[in-house]
Amino acid sequence: MNVLLLRDVAAVLLAGGAGERLYPLTRDRAKPAVSFGGPYSIIDFTLSNCVNSGLRKIFIATQYKAQSLNRHIRMGWSVVNAELGEFIEILPPQKRVSENWYLGTADAVYQNLYSLERESPRWVIILSGDHIYKMDYSKMLDVHIARGASLTVAAIEVPVTESRRFGILEVDEDSRLVGFEEKPVSARPTPWNASMCLGSMGIYIFDTEVLVRELLRDAEEPTSHDFGKDVIPRLVAGGERVYAYVFWDENKKESKYWRDVGTLDAYFEASMDLIQVDPVFNLYDPDWPLRTYQPQFPPAKFVFDEEGRRGSATQSLVSMGCIVSGSTVHRSILAPGARVHSYCEVEDSILMPNTTINRHSRVRRAIIDHEVSVPRGAVIGYDAVEDRRRHTVTENGVAVVTQGEECLVDSAFAS
Repeated sequence: MNVLLLRDVAAVLLAGGAGERLYPLTRDRAKPAVSFGGPYSIIDFTLSNCVNSGLRKIFIATQYKAQSLNRHIRMGWSVVNAELGEFIEILPPQKRVSENWYLGTADAVYQNLYSLERESPRWVIILSGDHIYKMDYSKMLDVHIARGASLTVAAIEVPVTESRRFGILEVDEDSRLVGFEEKPVSARPTPWNASMCLGSMGIYIFDTEVLVRELLRDAEEPTSHDFGKDVIPRLVAGGERVYAYVFWDENKKESKYWRDVGTLDAYFEASMDLIQVDPVFNLYDPDWPLRTYQPQFPPAKFVFDEEGRRGSATQSLVSMGCIVSGSTVHRSILAPGARVHSYCEVEDSILMPNTTINRHSRVRRAIIDHEVSVPRGAVIGYDAVEDRRRHTVTENGVAVVTQGEECLVDSAFAS
């Protein structure tokens, strides 16, 4: 990719989703602001992709409970040079063109056309802020330009049997779209593999002229104002040059990694993969740095080393500012500022930022939300009936503990 071309590209990152299936983790924050993998927020992975791809003009369209997300962007992503025309700019709903909040993905971009057109980009990249993956968008832009496409849609190969989970792209031998279906019961396979079909990743590169024209048209019609349901099918039906770009993974693993951590169980499973000896998703690649806001915390600390009171963490991710004091942590993720006091056992769990596990607690297969203080002698993840009475519990039995919930306490420590 010619670096000069990247000056002619603007990215719009859609980060306004409520993330209802991740509730209660999204009770107080937007899905892109949810913590993932210790120090990161979900949005950091898409933003890191942008910066690593050379994109320097990035709009972030927010809407739902955006305060913590706005703060995270302000404190962690001031990495561009405004004097060179670079920016990472938040676009809150302004009702500039109507009295509605964002009605769909296409409407979110339509309502911000004023900001977009002021930059006069030749191409616009539409991204979602709630997926975990690594991708060089400049490679996709190269292909878009070479094909003379009006629109290019990023796609990942998925088994035909899983087509219900995706918007499915039907393509010819040249990867040109000939059809698009939203979560069909059965899907047409790709021309090159009868067992696989192409699922949309929600990543689009438009020629700006085409994008503006189609958004203006869509705004005047009684549609759901969604790229997948309305804009793309109309372009395909109208004979526009719409192509699929098969996902090229920068993760450097045998299988391609792209995760929509849209449910609590999917979020938990993707998180637990990170603590494996050889995780599918690689956080440690120096050629593809993952950026985030780094609070000014001291290093993690493990204290006490005596029988029955030994601070240790095994097969775990432990972030800065954490203290494990005379307790055992195993197969768990501790986000910045998490504290585990003495005589505790934490296993197969995720501790969000600034959580506290007080003495004599036992926590297993649980997600402890931001700033929760688990009381002395708490028992979480050992009694399914009690957990369901007190907390959200997923289909796979993961307990999610949020602020204000009363935990089960071992009778030996009940006050």
